[in-house]
Amino acid sequence: MASGIGVLFVIVVIYVLTGLKILNEYERAVVFRLGRLAPYRGPGMTFVLPIVERMVRIDLRTVTLDIPPQDVITRDNVTVKVSAVLYFRVVDPSRAVTEVANYLFATLQLAQTTLRSVGGQSELDDLLSQREKLNARVQEIVDAQTEPWGVKVTLVEVKNIDLPQDMQRAIAVQAEAERDRRAKVIAAEGEFQAAQRLAEAAEIMGKSPITLQLRYLQTLAEIATERNSTTVFPLPIDLIEPFRALAKAYADRAGGGADETK
Repeated sequence: MASGIGVLFVIVVIYVLTGLKILNEYERAVVFRLGRLAPYRGPGMTFVLPIVERMVRIDLRTVTLDIPPQDVITRDNVTVKVSAVLYFRVVDPSRAVTEVANYLFATLQLAQTTLRSVGGQSELDDLLSQREKLNARVQEIVDAQTEPWGVKVTLVEVKNIDLPQDMQRAIAVQAEAERDRRAKVIAAEGEFQAAQRLAEAAEIMGKSPITLQLRYLQTLAEIATERNSTTVFPLPIDLIEPFRALAKAYADRAGGGADETK
């Protein structure tokens, strides 16, 4: 009798220990009791009745899913390979188990097909320069499709866009031509501004001739400071103009006196 009680006690202890489950803070237990869904449990310690109940452990942490390179034909008929990374997490453990067989695999397949579809609706230039729009569009579509599964897509980021070699060379040539065009435009704008400034300076000097003399003297001072050498420069005509007028007046007087003598 005592031995039978002991055996029974051991069986009960084993039964209890088998049913005890410990769930981490980021885990939940989706329980099926005789095949029917029961409210999920956790975190902490919980008890699952062996044979009667079955538990599926679900991780609620954010999952990083790598989307392998996809062959995308853009709207302007250019074939590129686009790879991305997807971030999502389970927000409803019960639906993640009951609504889809494997939410990880299903989310990956959906992200791949959506990336190809959205990339095919864009032109190559938009695909290269407007990645944010592509990321947002893919995230919106995948999140809407996975919402019934209890999965929330938080972020989609395009990692690489691989172009064919001939397309890379064409883009390089186009970029070089664009840089040359910008350089020529900047140089032309500089020449135009310089011509405007010179025209304004000439107008000011025309209104006030003394400014030309001041500029002339300033240039001479700069030459004398920078170069220790002998400099020959013409004398400004304005400085000798009074002497020329005096000489002319003297010559006129002398010529008039000679006429009177005759």
